[in-house]
Amino acid sequence: MVLAAAAVAAVLVLGACGGASEQAAVQQVAATTAVTSAAPTTSAPPVTTTSAAPAPSTSSSAPAPSSSSKTSTSKKTTSTTTKAKAAPAGVPCSATVDACVDLSAKKAWLLSGGEVVYGPVQIMPGSASDPTPVGTFRVSAKVKDYHSREFDAPMPYSVFFQPGIAFHQGSLSKYSHGCIHLSPSASQKFFGTLASGDTVQVVR
Repeated sequence: MVLAAAAVAAVLVLGACGGASEQAAVQQVAATTAVTSAAPTTSAPPVTTTSAAPAPSTSSSAPAPSSSSKTSTSKKTTSTTTKAKAAPAGVPCSATVDACVDLSAKKAWLLSGGEVVYGPVQIMPGSASDPTPVGTFRVSAKVKDYHSREFDAPMPYSVFFQPGIAFHQGSLSKYSHGCIHLSPSASQKFFGTLASGDTVQVVR
């Protein structure tokens, strides 16, 4: 499973605001990142509930006073339903995501438990010819010192959430090739906070 996750992470990072010419270096870095950040998963064993049936009567005499509330009590299974939390005021994404990006407002937030923990911060998305994809994604890989070979450009603190698309430190005055540019301090915060599998929602 870890090897499969590493392979998926490597494929997702390919093109990092660029194309497949960066494949060899990215595969090695992404595989290392995926293996070190993978956590084992556990699942709870299934719960079985039974109901005690009342014992059949073997006497033809008058029935004894009912004690069915004690002898035929069935165990109840408890299901917890989580009420959907509303997104914090001013945040256009679902309260359940870990990162929110508003392309029109050029802002981004980090959330935890439906609350804003960082932001809004200024961002610079992709241009009209290289747009940032809209939707809900999962963080697939993190590479601290990534360098795009296609554009011969550094992409410090890269947090990939779509094939070739990442949050990373970059210009806040020049459009990207699809990635989300952040300031140096914001890119470090996003890199340090987001983990593999975290949810990123991008809205227009």
